[in-house]
Amino acid sequence: MIELFKEIWSTAKRNKLRTSLTGFAVAWGIFMLIFLLGAGNGLINANLDQSGRFLANSMKIFGGQTSKAHKGLKEGRPISLNERDVNMTDKTFDENTEAVGSVLSQYGVNISLGENYISAQNLNGVYPSEADINKREVISGRFINDIDMKERRKVIALWQTQAKELAHDYLSLVGRDVKVGDLVFKVIGIVKDDKQQQNNDAFIPYTTLKTIYAKGDEAGNIQFEIKGLVTEEQNKEFERNYRAHLNIQHDAAPDDESAVYIWNRYMDNIQMAQGISIIRTALWVIGLFTLLSGIVGVSNIMLITVKERTREFGVRKAIGAKPWQILKLIIIESVITTAIFGYIGMLCGIAANEYMDATIGHEVVDTGLFQATMFLNPTVGLDVCIQATLVIIIAGTIAGLIPALKASRVRPIEALRAE
Repeated sequence: MIELFKEIWSTAKRNKLRTSLTGFAVAWGIFMLIFLLGAGNGLINANLDQSGRFLANSMKIFGGQTSKAHKGLKEGRPISLNERDVNMTDKTFDENTEAVGSVLSQYGVNISLGENYISAQNLNGVYPSEADINKREVISGRFINDIDMKERRKVIALWQTQAKELAHDYLSLVGRDVKVGDLVFKVIGIVKDDKQQQNNDAFIPYTTLKTIYAKGDEAGNIQFEIKGLVTEEQNKEFERNYRAHLNIQHDAAPDDESAVYIWNRYMDNIQMAQGISIIRTALWVIGLFTLLSGIVGVSNIMLITVKERTREFGVRKAIGAKPWQILKLIIIESVITTAIFGYIGMLCGIAANEYMDATIGHEVVDTGLFQATMFLNPTVGLDVCIQATLVIIIAGTIAGLIPALKASRVRPIEALRAE
């Protein structure tokens, strides 16, 4: 076996340029596959991180403006959602909805504690389901609950940013009273900042806001979890039916899509999953074609090697070498060349991904109004790296098998006549 490796090394030294170019093609193919998959994963993970801020199986409904004349009423009428819409959602569509609630806002409210204050804040009257649907993470205290709603308590949950403006030791605010406008509210919880928004809205019970600010029948924006809607067709059918019921209650055309806006987060996730699947497929296709260039390189050098060594193989067979010995020599040379340079390409690809992760892997774009992660964890699993390397080794072996079979079958007399 040692003699075999020495012979392969001797052949590689005699053909340095061809061996180097072939090795580069193999290493480059592996490197580009791993690098492209890592970069693609960075973009995909950033998008998934942003979409993960909301409960996937939820919907949010906003009032809009009619775009069609209906029942003698002109287009362009504003539609405001009301309590009747909330009740209809909860009762008529209870087969596909749960945790139905609303978000009702009061704008431009000052919140103060002693001499510290934050001005022009938005008060959001919310249901307890707000915490689950919009994934509010409470870092101290608690969020709005059913008892707060039932008793119309004057309690408030603040964002971290707001709490820090009111007190240096902001976690100590829980249980203390703050002034909201001219009224006193008890702080019940501190909510972790959402870097994708301004964090200038505080949370109080929905019923409390309606009572204090005399909102009457106004319901703001409706939100709820959905269940039993798995396919895209089921979601579209639910949206059509639900929109028609809402529109009819506001004397709008049942098919007027501008009267109310439906944000179906589950559909967003379905479409995002399809888009991600297309991106992943495209990256793999590009990477595999790059790998193919390495395989072609191995094939070329093996064909040239066999042609140049035809006389040598003839001599070997003339002095008693078996066909399988010739076959073994060529295949092992192909495997060793592909494996060594494939491994080098794999290491370079992993190193490039680790460098991306350390530099731009958690880079956040700050617009002044919100922060967004554009590139997150641009890495590829070690299993993918190993599989890609094995693929090119196997492909390189198959590529070397064709000229090897040809060389092993050549007759000694024909080989000795070759120039």
